[in-house]
Amino acid sequence: MKMQRRKMLGVLTAAAGSALMPGSFVVAEQAAEAKPGAKETVAGIGGFFFRAHDPKTLAQWYLDHLGISVMPQSYGAPVWTQQEGPTVFAPFSEKTTYFGDPAKQWMINFRVRDLDKLAAQLEAAGIAVKVDPTIYPNGRFARIHDPEGNPIELWQPMKAAGK
Repeated sequence: MKMQRRKMLGVLTAAAGSALMPGSFVVAEQAAEAKPGAKETVAGIGGFFFRAHDPKTLAQWYLDHLGISVMPQSYGAPVWTQQEGPTVFAPFSEKTTYFGDPAKQWMINFRVRDLDKLAAQLEAAGIAVKVDPTIYPNGRFARIHDPEGNPIELWQPMKAAGK
């Protein structure tokens, strides 16, 4: 799994103009600005929708353990707002083993500020956390699963230079 992650991240980093490497966040932000006459592109992920056996219980788990509030039930209700930062969009082969269970069609990766602190909180709540001991050029990773077995990768990016 380590080799696959390194290869994937290396390819993605190169493809993104090293946007995921420390010190290059400013370049990535500047590249995202619209240029006159440039092709229109999406600005980010506006939502993540998926099926669940027990949506209400699963929504509460995400709120309790990861601080993610679900879709508001009215237009005036608050919505989860994420911090600005890099987002990797990567289709995998249908035969990948990277997500674990072959029946799972997706894996989400959440950026975190302090991987060790969040891992300790999750473990204290009885959630199994597998922290990858390797520190990669773009940060550190851990893997958890929600109550329905969906894989979740936690990513603490490397700090940008000067921050």
